Formats: sequence, C-alpha cells, structure tokens
Amino acid sequence: MKADNEQRIGLLYGIGAYGMWGLVPLFWPLLKPAGAVEILAHRMVWSLAVVGVALLALRRWGWIRELLREPRKLGLITVAAAVITVNWGVYIWAVNAGQVVEASLGYFINPLVTIAMGVLLLKERLRPAQWAAVGIGFAAVVVLAVGYGRPPWISLVLAFSFAVYGLIKKKINIGGLESLAAETAVQFLPALAYLLWLGSQGSADFGAHGAGHAALLAATGIVTAVPLVCFGAAAIRVPLSTLGLLQYLAPVFQFLLGIVYFHEAMPAERWAGFSLVWLALSMLTWDALRTARRNKAEAMRLTRATRAASASAATVPDGVTSVVLPDAATATVPDPVAATVPDPAKRPEPAA
Repeated sequence: MKADNEQRIGLLYGIGAYGMWGLVPLFWPLLKPAGAVEILAHRMVWSLAVVGVALLALRRWGWIRELLREPRKLGLITVAAAVITVNWGVYIWAVNAGQVVEASLGYFINPLVTIAMGVLLLKERLRPAQWAAVGIGFAAVVVLAVGYGRPPWISLVLAFSFAVYGLIKKKINIGGLESLAAETAVQFLPALAYLLWLGSQGSADFGAHGAGHAALLAATGIVTAVPLVCFGAAAIRVPLSTLGLLQYLAPVFQFLLGIVYFHEAMPAERWAGFSLVWLALSMLTWDALRTARRNKAEAMRLTRATRAASASAATVPDGVTSVVLPDAATATVPDPVAATVPDPAKRPEPAA
C-alpha cells in the first residue's frame, strides 16, 4: 500500500514537472519588452540564487569540495553550461518570436537525435524498430524543410544542443539541483556582467517597466528550479519507463499552445512532418515497452532458475564436492528497464 501511494505521489510530481515545462511558453512573453538575451541573463542569475537557497536549506554542500578536486568534471560542466545557454537562449527567442510549434518539434525529435548520436559517437547497436524510427524521423525533417523552404533550424538546434547536453550530463553524473547550481555558477559572472553593462548603457528593462515586470524577471529563477525539484521527486518514486512516457507531455503541451493559444499556422506539409515524427516516437515507445516486458520476464525466469539451483545445492548428499548449476543460473540478469527509450534518469531535465 505504501509503495502504491509513493508511486501515485511520484506520478503527480512527474505530471507537475513536465506540465510546467510544457506550459512555460505562456511565461516568456510576459517578460517583453525585454529581449531574449536579457531574459536569458536574468534566468542564469536568478536561477543560481534560487538553487543556492534550496541547497542551503537542504544543507547539501559536500559535493562542491569533491567537484573542485576533479578538473575533468569541472571542464565538462563548463561545456554543459555553454550548451544549455544556447538551448535556453534559442528557446526563449523562438517562443517570443512566435515559433512555439517549431520549438516543440525540437523536443519531439530529441529522443531520435539522442539515439542517432549514440550510434555515431558511442557505437551503440540499435534494434530494427529503433533504426526504422530514426529513418522516419529523418524523413520528417526533410518534409518539414521542404514545407518551410528551409531546414527547421530552431528545432534542430534545440534537439541537438539538448542531446549533447544530455550526453555530457551522463558523464558528469551529479544530482539535478547540484548540477544546475554548478552550471549557473559558470554562467553567473558573464550574465551579471552583461546585465550591468546593459544598465550602464541605459538599455536594461529590469526596473524600467514597474515592479511587477521586475518581479517577473526575477521569477525566471523559480520557473527554472521548481519543475526540476518536482522531476527529482518523481524520479525516485516511479519507474523509468513511466518517466520516459511522461516526458512527451511537455512538447505536446507546447504544440497545443502554439496552435490553440498563439494561433500559429499549420499548413498540410507541417502536419505531414509532425505526423511522421509522432509515428517514429510511437514505434520507439512500442519497442521500448516490448523490450522492457521481455527483459522483465527473462529476469523473473532466471531468478526462479537461480532459486531452484540454490535449493538443489542445499540438498547435495555428503561426499559431493561440487554442483554444476544450469546455464541459466549463471547468466547475467538483464535490467528490465535498460532498454526503455528515453531514459530520463540518465538525462537531464528538459531545458525549456
């Protein structure tokens, strides 16, 4: 009963996290007339402040000393901070420029880009369904490029930058709050310097449009940190396969907002491209769930075989010095969720 309650709570946290990331396009236009770069700089500065308060309240500071002793990790965090800066900046600009639908496409195709990078960079082997999904995703990009008259560069930049960010974060392997604190610490001084420069030029929008607007700019830190906290609470309570499915909530909400709220055009070629992407993701999800079920069944079979072998070994007659166990009892038990795509526990939170 307690486990079921924990899973229900975790599911609510997960829906809350991805729901907030999906609804964030409603927030960025409130910060106009501030430009995308100024909003981005405020997000960096105030995110560090919010996360710093959270870490202070939780008394989680020990990781800083350990991190400073590892120059390689520090270097990777610097690269991650640079990549996520590009991701955040392009996303904010896209939303405020009326390109919410194209921005949502970036997070739809991100799992496909992540898989392709795994093949190209990590030499991973794909199952046939995964190859088919990647191929359909590539065809979708071609269809959209023909429809737009140009490549969907916003989507591609968001998808590739976030895939690279995820790859780096996988190698760093530190917690969500700690990671955000480290990255925003790297971003803090350049962002603060830019804001101070804007102020000295008389071009800063912070405080120039009333206290309410200034408070909204400061709230960028909360908008960044709160979904992350909810995601962390969900990740420890629900299966990885569930989080993998929940992550599609964010681009779905963004896509619907782009059409229903922002009234963006959806010509036939755009629908065709998105339909291909959704087909690819459906194949990917079906294959992941099927593989997870098969691996779970195999794990249970091997566990039963191991227990049976152990029981047999416990009743060996005196004088017998060894027992040869069945092959199944000595096989490696596969992880029932290792094949789930995408794996949110090994990837960072969505960067919207």
